[in-house]
Amino acid sequence: MSDRDVMEYDVVVVGGGPAGLACAVRLKQLDANLSVCVLEKASAVGAQALSGCVMDPGPLDALLPAWREHQPATCVPAKRDEFLFLTRNKSFKLPMPPMLHNDGNFIVSLGQLTPWIAQQAEALGVDVFPGFAAAEALFDEAGAVKGVRIGDMGITKSGEPGPNFTPGADIHARLTVFAEGSRGHVTKTLIQRFALDEGRSAPTFGLGFKELWQLPPGRVEPGLIQHSLGYPLDRGTYGGSFLYHLDGDRVYVGYVVGLDYRDPKFKPFEAFQQFKAHPTVAKLLAGGELVQYGARTIAAGGWQSQPKMDMPGALLIGCTAGTLNVPRIKGVHQAIRSGVLAAEHWLATGGTAGFDAAWRASPGGEELRKVRNFKPGFKKGLWLGMLNGALETVLGGRSPWTLQNKANHTTLHRLDAAPELDRDWRTERSLAPRDRLAAVFYAGNQHEEDQPVHLRVADTTLCATRCATEYGNPCQYFCPAGVYEMVDDGSGGQRLQINAANCVHCKACDIKDPYAQITWVTPEGGSGPNYQAM
Repeated sequence: MSDRDVMEYDVVVVGGGPAGLACAVRLKQLDANLSVCVLEKASAVGAQALSGCVMDPGPLDALLPAWREHQPATCVPAKRDEFLFLTRNKSFKLPMPPMLHNDGNFIVSLGQLTPWIAQQAEALGVDVFPGFAAAEALFDEAGAVKGVRIGDMGITKSGEPGPNFTPGADIHARLTVFAEGSRGHVTKTLIQRFALDEGRSAPTFGLGFKELWQLPPGRVEPGLIQHSLGYPLDRGTYGGSFLYHLDGDRVYVGYVVGLDYRDPKFKPFEAFQQFKAHPTVAKLLAGGELVQYGARTIAAGGWQSQPKMDMPGALLIGCTAGTLNVPRIKGVHQAIRSGVLAAEHWLATGGTAGFDAAWRASPGGEELRKVRNFKPGFKKGLWLGMLNGALETVLGGRSPWTLQNKANHTTLHRLDAAPELDRDWRTERSLAPRDRLAAVFYAGNQHEEDQPVHLRVADTTLCATRCATEYGNPCQYFCPAGVYEMVDDGSGGQRLQINAANCVHCKACDIKDPYAQITWVTPEGGSGPNYQAM
């Protein structure tokens, strides 16, 4: 018999982002007598919430219309859009794609917005527990999900164990909702256990970078939203940038690279720095100060890559279920939609069955279906991708075909087959951060040096043998935080060194490793980056 504490709830929500919190709020709005708790692995709600983030406010208006009277400190109405194509030294304005128009939207900080939503949830009677990471799912005798097990370490804002349970406790619930964000650790195990990806296209992801800059007075145009394609990426690599102009002489600077890239020597972090060194961007940032840095992956597969969102006893919502609309570069409104629908479906039907079909028939699912062919259309390169995007826009999603995605760990060329490309990686940089370790500092990272390593490599000997010769150890390149490092083993060879304390929880390693032998698991509760300024 287990000596772990067991707590009983009607619903446990894993993840305190917009999807999980929206689900908790809607549950209590519909039935005040439900017992609901939200587990958030970060030290505070919002501390690890990272998004672009231009928000379509419609779903939040419907759920919590009072948010407009309690806007986060960073909340700037969209005023003007620009779409640019960059060459090495110049920029050219392109016609604005219809889906990128941002009339009525807001540039917000998700790290500031989610704490306010959490306060509304608590006011309704939801128990919100930051600093507690769900380590694994629990199952009943019939094989249905019956809750989660908390990791052996967990903290609250006060640094003390939670008021109702201790670290290592089991939480049992009639319904478990997983809102873990991109590449959720427990979600990944559930997809495998229940074959939730059967008949679906492979998932595909992007790696996004975001920085907050304080600039000299008068340089920023509040509400200006700029996106770009082109330099520094080659025509076969998917990605692009964003510049979101805030008030107070601040700007969000961001870059997203598709993790289906093929060059094993490609370095996403360095590509982001090259973008910042482009004359157009460097002129904007010159004399400014970097305030904060962050990186995370985004689920970019869309309609055809979404796993089935229901299973016995549990539901998937938000980015962990792939609800992001990649062509619009927006996910918050979709996350909220999915959370609200999950609550309504469970209360209306008394179970989880049918939720996946309900989502696909909903406005959120229909939004994804219409744009399902945009991202995979870029597999043949930038120009064909843009031509396909124009065609899909004209057709309005009515094309009789659905293009498929490829699993990102299968797309790398081997070294002997990879074309030699002159990336012109810059070794000297005038803009911060100068390297990945400096970037980790700006991410506000906190991991105890002696905590268990949360990055598990199945066979480290592979790193110094096959991976070194076949791919050149690409983990050293795709990780944006310098976690993976090949060092001298003292015997004339090399070994893998894992600098786990650097990890910013982006999970690129769990996705891009060509042998799929790296597994990111939840670290001790409360550890990791702190993005509440972003």
